[in-house]
Formats: sequence, structure tokens, C-alpha cells
Amino acid sequence: MIIGEASKATGISVKMLRYYEEIGLVRPALRAYSGYRIYSDKSIATLRFVRRARDLGFQVKQIASLLDLWQNGSRASADVKSLATTHVQELEQRRRELDEMIATLEHLAHHCHGDQRPDCPILQSLGAEDSAPQKATRPRG
Repeated sequence: MIIGEASKATGISVKMLRYYEEIGLVRPALRAYSGYRIYSDKSIATLRFVRRARDLGFQVKQIASLLDLWQNGSRASADVKSLATTHVQELEQRRRELDEMIATLEHLAHHCHGDQRPDCPILQSLGAEDSAPQKATRPRG
């Protein structure tokens, strides 16, 4: 497969395919005499793995570790589980941070009249000297 076909087969843009090769996440594709990148079935499988890992929110460094584990037949599943559970904890932290941002923005939007007056607590909060918007708590549930 050439790069455009590989992109369609994996769901990874041509630009990202080149980037992944450039940073060493995946091995560079073989080159035809014409200079075109040629992707083998094994390369496509690896790229699909990368895409699925990205879809789960893994960062490039983590994907590199996962690839190493995937390609190592003597790996311990505990290593894979550890990486996955660490990632779950990171995602949960990001979710808490997003919930906090949502609550703050909802609070600010609720207190903005949204009329013709220039007063706007959203802009006032963003322009405040401490540069941190007021935090609002959001009910869990």
C-alpha cells in the first residue's frame, strides 16, 4: 500500500503517518524506486494499533511503550495492565478538571445577564488580576 491507501486503511492522516515515522514511533515505510512509501500488512497492523491507542487517549510516549509490549512475546500482562490503569487514573483526573471548568463556566454564564449592558462577569473573571476564574462547585450525580 502507498501512503494514501495506508491512511484510508488505518484512519490516520498522511501527515500523522509521516510524523509517526519522523519521531520514531513506527518504523519508516519501505520505499519504492519511485520514492513512494510502501506499507506492508505488518505496518498497517501496527498503525491500526497506534490509531486505537490514540482513540483511547494514550499519549505518544505511552503508545511507544504499548507497542514495545505488544511486540514482545515474553511480556508480562501485569506491565500492560499497569500502563492501562495508570492511564485510567490520568483520564479520571482530566475528567475532574473538565468538570471543574464546566462548573465554573456555567456559574459565570448564569451570572451574565446576556443583554445590552457592558457588564459581564465572564470577561471580568477572565481579566481578573489573579488570572484564575472563580471556581464553582458542580453537584455530582
